[in-house]
Amino acid sequence: MRTLALTTLLASMAFASQAEVVLPAIIGDNMVLQQKQANPIWGWDTPGTEVTVTFAGQTKTAKAGADGKWTVKLDAVPANAKPATISIKGSSAKEVKNVLVGEVWICSGQSNMQFSVSSNWDADLEIATAKYPNIRLISVPQIGTQEPQKDFKGEWKECSPETVGNFSAVGYFYGRILHNMLNVPVGLINDAWGGSAAEAWVRRDVLEKDPRFKGLIASWVQREKDLASDKAKQSYDKALATWKEKQEAAKKAGEAFATRAPQSPLQILGGNARPGNIYNGVLLPTIGYGIKGVIWYQGESNAGRAYEYGYLFPLMIEHWRQEWKQGDFPFYWVQLADYMDEVTTPVESSWAELRESQTKTQNAVKNGGQAVIIDLGESNDIHPKNKRDVAERLARIALVKDYGFKLPYRSPEFKAMEIKGNKAVVTLDTFGSSLRTVDVSEVKGVAICGEDQKWVWATAKITGKDKLEVSAPTVAKPVAVRYAWANNPVCNLFSAEGLPVTPFRTDDFPMTTKPKE
Repeated sequence: MRTLALTTLLASMAFASQAEVVLPAIIGDNMVLQQKQANPIWGWDTPGTEVTVTFAGQTKTAKAGADGKWTVKLDAVPANAKPATISIKGSSAKEVKNVLVGEVWICSGQSNMQFSVSSNWDADLEIATAKYPNIRLISVPQIGTQEPQKDFKGEWKECSPETVGNFSAVGYFYGRILHNMLNVPVGLINDAWGGSAAEAWVRRDVLEKDPRFKGLIASWVQREKDLASDKAKQSYDKALATWKEKQEAAKKAGEAFATRAPQSPLQILGGNARPGNIYNGVLLPTIGYGIKGVIWYQGESNAGRAYEYGYLFPLMIEHWRQEWKQGDFPFYWVQLADYMDEVTTPVESSWAELRESQTKTQNAVKNGGQAVIIDLGESNDIHPKNKRDVAERLARIALVKDYGFKLPYRSPEFKAMEIKGNKAVVTLDTFGSSLRTVDVSEVKGVAICGEDQKWVWATAKITGKDKLEVSAPTVAKPVAVRYAWANNPVCNLFSAEGLPVTPFRTDDFPMTTKPKE
């Protein structure tokens, strides 16, 4: 960590002292500027140097500050697929070539957003047909640190069979839909990090000042102390030696050895769970770049703390918007897919609670939206391979809310419940659509309970376009209904257009993931 801090300091000194224009990776050849809004362009030069930026008939000037950084804001321009050049003159001259103007989106989250095109179903066909030079791709390396980073190692590339394979599958498919529907260039910034926790994407002092995260920060302070101790180093050295012995023994015996090496204390401190780590090392170098919005696929790592996620996730979204200083830009996320063993009896579920926290975030933030994919998961793989449908459901939200298309885009959601004798009548908001079942006519995945709060499977019938009539022989006086409430529920309710009903519960029983006082 000291080495990283020293490197950051030296880099800052270099930016401030060298007599030439230096640009960050995000400002480079093949980039896409966001259309119809002012776009910041920045870099570094000798302090006090006047820097001139020329683009599309406009010229902007700025003076490098004491730290060497300068920033100009280009006037808004319409989409343009004709390659252009940004000329920059300061202590030296630079040209940023093959610049397009269109729609720019951040593709963020954990492994299901990081999941590459080459791992998707039909990857061979998807890669072979990825001939879209007006879609531009850039990926941010995974650097976890408590030290704010100014830049990263990366570059914009034209989308092609040679460049798309390692890029985010959800990101690429999303961008491809927008490109084809809008007929404008699209820029995609992939900064996803597999296994990452939401708190790592938030500036640490923001969490430290919020009393709701007192326990989270306290646990990390203690963990950091423990990981930096001699005892932790000795324990790691011992575990590593044991691992090496087992690896060597397996090699001599001609046996496979798939056990991972133990993680060092430094790896954990520089990892993807420590509060502020990803914000500093991955997100910060891109903050300020002109974007349309963000697509997000994350939550698996926070499922055990689903209750906390209910206020952590909205805070993260608002925090990003405050940092970007670009207003309430669109932020659309993917609800967790189905995963693990299918349920045979109604049970409590941390993944169901995480999904509920995601759903509630739609009312907690402006310009948010959720893609429900409870039908697209795989019970034996936390990384389902069908990312095309995921991207299409995200794209529907943007096409309607941001680009004026008239399409079905929102999954039906719970609206109200009324008890009528031994039946519960549940009303869903179908957003102008109607309900239907898929695969079989019988409604699957509905549970009901009485005052004893003992859940049993229910019989549910669709009555009208937006209602379910729910009952069970053993529940004479129902009080609550749940649908698709499990890690991997068997459920089959959809809108007429094929969007799955959002998992829900009508009760307000205490969440199992709520911390004890």
